[in-house]
Amino acid sequence: MLIDQLKEKAAALPLAPGVYIMKDKNETVIYVGKAKKLKNRVSQYFQDTASHTAKTRLMVSKIDHFDVIVAASEFEALVLECSLIKRYMPKYNILLKDDKGYPYLRLDMKQTYPMISLVNRVEDDGAAYFGPYGSRSVTQSLLEAIRLTLKLPGCGKTFPRDIGKSRPCLNYHMNQCEGWCQAGKTSQMYRERIEQAKQLLKGNYKQVAADIRNQMTAAADDLNFELAANLRDRLKAVEALGQKQLVTAGTLADTDVIGFYQNDTKACFAVLHFSGGNLLDKDYEIFASVDDTETAVETLLTQFYLSRGYVPKHILLPFALEDSTLVEQLFEEKLNRGPMLRVPQRGDNVRLVELANANAKEEAERITSKEEKTKGVLNLLGKMLNLPAPQRIEAFDISNISGTDIVASMVVFVDGKPKKGEYKRFSLRDLPGQDDYASMHQVVTRRFTHLKNGDKGFDAAPDLLLIDGGITHAQTALDALDKLGITIPVFGMVKDDSHRTRALVTPDGLEISIAAQQSVFSFVGNIQEEAHRFAITYHRSLRSKRLRYSELDSIAGIGPKRKQDLLKHFKSIAAIKAASMEELLRILNVPAANSVYDHFHKKEGE
Repeated sequence: MLIDQLKEKAAALPLAPGVYIMKDKNETVIYVGKAKKLKNRVSQYFQDTASHTAKTRLMVSKIDHFDVIVAASEFEALVLECSLIKRYMPKYNILLKDDKGYPYLRLDMKQTYPMISLVNRVEDDGAAYFGPYGSRSVTQSLLEAIRLTLKLPGCGKTFPRDIGKSRPCLNYHMNQCEGWCQAGKTSQMYRERIEQAKQLLKGNYKQVAADIRNQMTAAADDLNFELAANLRDRLKAVEALGQKQLVTAGTLADTDVIGFYQNDTKACFAVLHFSGGNLLDKDYEIFASVDDTETAVETLLTQFYLSRGYVPKHILLPFALEDSTLVEQLFEEKLNRGPMLRVPQRGDNVRLVELANANAKEEAERITSKEEKTKGVLNLLGKMLNLPAPQRIEAFDISNISGTDIVASMVVFVDGKPKKGEYKRFSLRDLPGQDDYASMHQVVTRRFTHLKNGDKGFDAAPDLLLIDGGITHAQTALDALDKLGITIPVFGMVKDDSHRTRALVTPDGLEISIAAQQSVFSFVGNIQEEAHRFAITYHRSLRSKRLRYSELDSIAGIGPKRKQDLLKHFKSIAAIKAASMEELLRILNVPAANSVYDHFHKKEGE
């Protein structure tokens, strides 16, 4: 088999750092990873496949062969991994958006009339670049806000060529431009305004506002009230722009806080950008759930900052990364800046990480549909039980009080949802008394005898059988199946002190705790509660019916029709007992009314 060949090849790899490259039968690279010890890491893919997530199992099933590159050090392996992922963009790697989706603003101060433009990448041309920002629309909005705030040109004219060549455009008449195309506006005045734009892009709103305020005061002192009024309006615009914090993320952040969360189907990597303690913006990416969260965060971290070409001074992490020193070294080499990666232990920084994790959770849960969550729970349950994800689950419960009216319920869950139309209830018979094990044996035998006979309503076989009770209940159900020659996985539902299922147990006594997996804990608990509810409801119905009719059965002259009339009119035995002769005569004839009245009131007299 191919898997055996791959396992054998992996076992022959050296215990050295390096990169492994998984390929399919078409020679397409489908996954790239790094390893401190190639032999150990690559072998894991082909050994315990049941412990992998569904995505990893699918990836392994597509592997036709693999190549490895032995590296001189772990750091060299990290650099090589980043390079190969960027080169091949493998299908099963976690991939962030490339830098084309994160534009920059470019400003070349070497020009006589510098213009701010939107570009897709940073070039080594001596110009100043600001960003990257969240999207082209966000970046364009920022550029427009700064243009309107400082009344910079937004037309297609070229300066100084077009100065004085025509009348000013509509922007000037709408007070959205200073009219730089008109004579009398010098390049020095223009460059001062562009310098203010540059400071705004750097996030220095307060400095720009202070400079304008000083100019306004000076103009007022010189009695130049028209200029002072214009400066006042510009000051208000700058202050408003600063309050809105339109400059999102990019190079303004001095601290980034990383958050990570995953449920059964989705994972989210979130980055909160802070400057001077103020939250500027958030970036996030959604992926399928991962096997190794530490490796995932390390991969996402390197891709996130390398693709943007910038890294802040501090990065706060939700948990420690084994290779954090290598990541810092990578940033130092590639970005000429080594940030401090750390996991906060106390104080405000801990709360910032909690906030980032909460944002990651919010995004992952928001985008995960109810169907995906249910599918994820079934996959996780199957993984915990070492089974395929169960599509049809049947659960059994027994209900009785002091050995009377013994009943059993069978509830059915298909694709994680209750299918009430296929619920079954059984009134158990020919039992020596209150014997839960004999009761369970009987109901399982009866249900699966119907299956074996192909009886309508019983012809769908479950993928998993859950039995309310512990190991002996599971053994009893398995014995009933064995005698019928039917093979279905059986697990007992073991309860805690609060009557909630805390674990599943095999007939062999292997207990599998589910308390730590909240989604599975809730799901199995719902099944157990539904089976119990359906059983107890049926039991109470039978018991009520028996008690309700037994009082009337012993009354002479009261047959089925008169019992029905009495109960329909009075609603209960207690009401019949309290009825006067006059009230009884409205329903019954005289002899029957006397019989009923005497039956109850004679007992009272005695």
